[in-house]
Amino acid sequence: MLYFHARPHFPHCGSAGLLIKCELVLMERELRVSRPLKLYGQELTGSSYAIARMNMVIHDMEGEIVRGNSMTNPKFRETDASLRKFDIVVANPMWNQPFDPSVYEKDDFGRFEEHGGITSSKADWAWLQHTITSLKSTGRAAVVLDTGAVTRGSGSRNEDKEKTIRKWFVDHDLVEGVILLPDNLFYNTTPAGIIILLNGQKLPHRQGKIVLVNASQEFKKGRPKNYIPDKNIRKIAQAFIKGQDVERFVRVITNKQAAENDYNLSPSRYVDTSEKEVYRPIPEVLEQLRGLEKEAKKTDADLKKVFAQMGFK
Repeated sequence: MLYFHARPHFPHCGSAGLLIKCELVLMERELRVSRPLKLYGQELTGSSYAIARMNMVIHDMEGEIVRGNSMTNPKFRETDASLRKFDIVVANPMWNQPFDPSVYEKDDFGRFEEHGGITSSKADWAWLQHTITSLKSTGRAAVVLDTGAVTRGSGSRNEDKEKTIRKWFVDHDLVEGVILLPDNLFYNTTPAGIIILLNGQKLPHRQGKIVLVNASQEFKKGRPKNYIPDKNIRKIAQAFIKGQDVERFVRVITNKQAAENDYNLSPSRYVDTSEKEVYRPIPEVLEQLRGLEKEAKKTDADLKKVFAQMGFK
């Protein structure tokens, strides 16, 4: 994960590519960066951890990369019983990662029971619970997950842990948006993903609302993977920032509407990108068919003349 201290944090940071990208984008936007980011990340895999440390040195970036399991042993702490708070958290954790609830029944950091309960079987919402616990009250986060994270349990009469946690996040007005990505973007999987955006302190005009962006069509075919061109990235970002309905692209719903739809937060549930069927009046179609029949008869007659001149009957 990546953590920012005006400070980004990545609690599942891999080789720190996403951390470094945050700094590079800031440098592009501001030619003179008076207050560089302090970057923090934690990674379990030894080889990825080593590359992340090397990347930080090569790019001359300020921060700290530590090794360990962010879920069972988070290293960035204020005390033994509380996590360090960050301004921004970005993460792309493993999708549908197995999760054993019994391991976290007595979580020392108050990540789960205080934020909707302990999930079962899949860790998607557990990562979001870890994320919100690592945010300042004014912090923001963006986490990439499988699309099922925003739909599982909705419409079912049975109790579902993930839906219960999703409900807690919506009811506490922490979900600012969900962006549906195109298929076949990621190298380790072909299905589409989503970006869930959390905000601990929404602007007044966005409070009680969720911005849903269906960006599933914003891509170019590539080999072996699809990609989102820069202009489309800007289009998606600007649409989210503006936060207004756009036909077949953006829908802004209220938390109440999310509840009415059983906390299904999938953009495709609210934004239809399929082409609409166009139905023509039957008399118009019949008239066109008569015209086509006349053209066909004329073409047949012309062909007979040509064949006759060539000596064919």
